[in-house]
Amino acid sequence: MNFDILFNFLQELNKNNNKEWMDAHRKEYHKIRDSYIEWLNQLDIKLAKVDPDYSPTTGKQAINRINNNLLFHPHKPVYKDHFGAGLDKEKGKGDFYIHIGINENFVAGGIYKPKKEMLDSIRAAIDYNGDEFKEILNKKSFKQIFGGLMEDEKLKTSPKGYSKDHDRIDLLRNKSFAVMHSLTQKEIVKDDFQEQLIKIYKEMLPFRNYLNNAVTV
Repeated sequence: MNFDILFNFLQELNKNNNKEWMDAHRKEYHKIRDSYIEWLNQLDIKLAKVDPDYSPTTGKQAINRINNNLLFHPHKPVYKDHFGAGLDKEKGKGDFYIHIGINENFVAGGIYKPKKEMLDSIRAAIDYNGDEFKEILNKKSFKQIFGGLMEDEKLKTSPKGYSKDHDRIDLLRNKSFAVMHSLTQKEIVKDDFQEQLIKIYKEMLPFRNYLNNAVTV
């Protein structure tokens, strides 16, 4: 996969974000997209070898549409400025998301803005066994890669059913439970990019497993 070509295409698309330009360059787009799908297929196979509970996800299943949803967001550009893909996909669980674009590059995982039932399950798990979750978040190597939970809206008070003096109230107030690791274009175009992603995946795995167990048990 030649990511330099992918970045160059996104740069040009961003300057000419309209259907006419895309129609004129659709063959180029599909060639890049197909190459990225094949690259995702290779990564999918490698991740399945390091995680016995991995849910195989083909590149076609993983990759997101490049079109923005203008029905719900009519003021957005016609096309996105990135390629997004979610591996290890399983219904009702958080995936391993890769975002490659001209403005942002990152890997993320966990559960972002879950619906009430899922959020209630996560909070119940933290209430029951928050020490394990805290240990995962405080692990030195985890903090070096992800820092901490992604900043998102929090409750100003305690969730219903939990005391404001709860010893894990700092976690219980979260509405999202996700982490992110930023990438540079220089890292992405290197030959060992997949190996770097595998290391990040392995470091994130206990975090994702905790959350996935919380919403499925």
